Amino acid sequence: MHQTFNAALEINLLHANQAGADRNRADFDRWGITCLNLMSGPGAGKTALLEKTLAALNGELKIAVIEGDMTTELDADRLRCYGVPVIAINTGRSCHLDAKMVAGGLHRLEHEYDPREFDLVLVENVGNLVCPAEFEVGEHGKVALLSVTEGEDKPLKYPIMFQEADCLLITKLDLAPYLDFDLERLAANVGQINPQVTLIPLSAKTGQGVDAWFHWLRSQVRVMGTQEAVAA
Repeated sequence: MHQTFNAALEINLLHANQAGADRNRADFDRWGITCLNLMSGPGAGKTALLEKTLAALNGELKIAVIEGDMTTELDADRLRCYGVPVIAINTGRSCHLDAKMVAGGLHRLEHEYDPREFDLVLVENVGNLVCPAEFEVGEHGKVALLSVTEGEDKPLKYPIMFQEADCLLITKLDLAPYLDFDLERLAANVGQINPQVTLIPLSAKTGQGVDAWFHWLRSQVRVMGTQEAVAA
């Protein structure tokens, strides 16, 4: 009985969250914004990748960031140095952003800026390999990050995030020569979970592979722009 109650509660929570995510996505679509949700375990390099991305693409694209963190604004402060709007959301004890939290961030964005001026909103989710993938926030695509230090078995041990990902970034590639890491084995494990995912190995530190990431990112913005034009 207790397990049945918990399962029903979880379903209700996910259903309510999905309704909120749909409303957020409708706002993004109305404003002509592409939204991508970046997810990973702690320390995989999401903020470092965003720093590299903002340094390269801010100006070419009008970008805003929604930064999720349990207690601080340390990562948000790092990204503010690049001259983009960064909306920090502290989740407290929650291990993920949800649609309601992101809706609050969008309200702040709409209050402080004209959201129609933006091309791209990047959501940096809380570092966790499970919860962020279960709660949509209104994104048009999910980007998962996995560092070479985490090992090749993570897609098999934590499949939900990798099943949901549209793009998987293998980060900290500069450390691979110092580790017992097999990229082909990782790719095979990912292929069992999600054979359609775009897999991009890169290093935000050295710049290796980041052009492929930038190309994929631009393609997502163009895809949304094409869909907007067809809908109009």
